[in-house]
Amino acid sequence: MDKPTIICLTPVRNEAWILDRFLQCASLWADHIIVLDQMSTDESPNIVSRYPKVKLLHYPSGVYDEAERRKLLLEEARRIPGPRLIISLDADEALTANFMISPEWQTVLKAPIGSVIHFQWVNVLNDIENYWTSPYDYGWGFMDDGSDFTGSLIHGPRIPNPPTAPIITLRDVKVLHYQFVDWDRQESKTRWYQCWERLNHPQRRPIEVYRQYHRAHIVAPEQIHPIPDHWLRGYREKGIDMTSIYKIGRSWWDQKVLDMIDKYGAAHFRHEDIWWVDWAAVYRERYDKEPTNSMCDPRSYFDRLIHYYLQKTQPYYHKFLVRVLDQILKLFGW
Repeated sequence: MDKPTIICLTPVRNEAWILDRFLQCASLWADHIIVLDQMSTDESPNIVSRYPKVKLLHYPSGVYDEAERRKLLLEEARRIPGPRLIISLDADEALTANFMISPEWQTVLKAPIGSVIHFQWVNVLNDIENYWTSPYDYGWGFMDDGSDFTGSLIHGPRIPNPPTAPIITLRDVKVLHYQFVDWDRQESKTRWYQCWERLNHPQRRPIEVYRQYHRAHIVAPEQIHPIPDHWLRGYREKGIDMTSIYKIGRSWWDQKVLDMIDKYGAAHFRHEDIWWVDWAAVYRERYDKEPTNSMCDPRSYFDRLIHYYLQKTQPYYHKFLVRVLDQILKLFGW
């Protein structure tokens, strides 16, 4: 097989806080970077325009639909002729710098057509000195054979994943994930996830939603490890800053939560753990006027008690007793 064209696929929305770093890193290994921008209101489109390998697509929809975004990106990639190695990364991700010297990268470039490439996800902590990993591997690379793609609205696959596809699992080259370096932004996104689930999956129990989206709050000390120097060294030698943290103030995710509360009412989200934010103050900050609808905390004393219980038991949610208590609370609407 001829050497494949390497194509990076990335959806963005208001990722100016990290987009420069991502594009500098991806430009080292990708022949083409296809970015699908979904109505960003920050500097994301301007940042993208500075990188010659990038093709910018626009997605003029306010609806959150990961499947549609991934589908549009894949369709654009398939307009590039010849063998294609597709790697789908988000803007807060980067390959570890040792891809430049690792034999694994050569294995990826020579993978048979139809192969799915699995990566380990390395979650970088805000000191940029330590990390913790997900227990799963993720299929984010694909030696394209034209297979159909089926995604989902949220947390779905990024690439085609044929059931009989050969799988290459990388252990040396990993994916650095910078989501947790700005904890305020992470918390804002967690609030949005919970409200999104309430609107789109109302049948899901609030306890299940809470447990899913607060897993990063329970990383045990023994799961945290120092970042090996060779994961960053190659970037550093090329003058790419991998350690500074650019904080943006109030995240746009909070604006989306504010819109949901304004539209559906505070009581609709009384089971979500979002009420330690003063939403009326956020409304005044955003619109410079008093909210027309109540944005006060709608929780009862019992609701607050359950949120306190969830916070305190999150590190132990997999324990038998906590699971039993969770099941009992589900009988009471939780």
